[in-house]
Amino acid sequence: MNAERGKTRFQIDLRRYLREQSIDRDLIRLICEISDASKYIINSIRTGDLGVAGTSNLYGEKQLALDVLSDRIIQKRLKFSGVVANIVSEETPEIISVSEPSNRRYSVLFDPLDGSSLVDVNLAVGTIVSIYEGESVLQAGRNQVAALYILYGPRTTMVLSFGSGVHEFAMNQLMDYDLVTENLTMAGPARVYSPGGMRSRYSSGTEKFIQYIENTGAKLRYSGGFVPDINQVLIKRGGLFMYPHLTDSPQGKLRTLFELNPMAYLIEQAGGAASTGRQPILDVVPQAIDDRAPIFIGSKAEVAMAEKFIAEHG
Repeated sequence: MNAERGKTRFQIDLRRYLREQSIDRDLIRLICEISDASKYIINSIRTGDLGVAGTSNLYGEKQLALDVLSDRIIQKRLKFSGVVANIVSEETPEIISVSEPSNRRYSVLFDPLDGSSLVDVNLAVGTIVSIYEGESVLQAGRNQVAALYILYGPRTTMVLSFGSGVHEFAMNQLMDYDLVTENLTMAGPARVYSPGGMRSRYSSGTEKFIQYIENTGAKLRYSGGFVPDINQVLIKRGGLFMYPHLTDSPQGKLRTLFELNPMAYLIEQAGGAASTGRQPILDVVPQAIDDRAPIFIGSKAEVAMAEKFIAEHG
């Protein structure tokens, strides 16, 4: 089945779609539990307290109340699924092992509310999820069996891949997800670019790459949120997001397990590319759950040019 923009959107719901693709029953249950968690998260964003929770995550960042609540919501649904071995959240400092009842089939890593500092200024935020089979969480991203993000914006949408293309679902009035677009592809050059980090701290190679992409006519579109910026690159069918190595932060800012791997998986499944500037993100083998890496992600040609400039100029 193909769904296209401009045609009837709500033709098939998420669970039915997954069943029709012959997805493993345990993986279907896991994805559907995550989709259910998002219903509570979007309600909390709309109605909840925006104050600070009074705690910090393992990176020393103040946790907003919504961060903590979103984390608890997702953890509860994952444990309830009965198919999860280990849980790793960006908001907690350790791997959480799930005991009974569970067949310990999958491990899930997630950022419960990426961009949560944007909620109080009413900008879009999101949830990012990475799924592996088995109990190991320190694996190369290429071993993921599924990845998804949920964007809480004017519409609530889920973008999902289980290794066979990238598919977009939208939350309807009953708070269920229905297929909007099947097999999203990165079909063209970068029409937009989103550069993170202070430009004064870019390396020579990164600065030359930015000059190159500006000269192509790509428009700067940066929200400060990883999920909305990646969603724009994907839905526009061409673009580039980058948070590069900086002179005072050679590993960049974004976390490999919670942010880079799932987004790289989705973009590669859509025909794009994701690189540290020197190697594919999905080939990086993390050594710890808090590892970070630079990222250039989006249209293949532009990612290749970023690698070229960095190889030549540093």
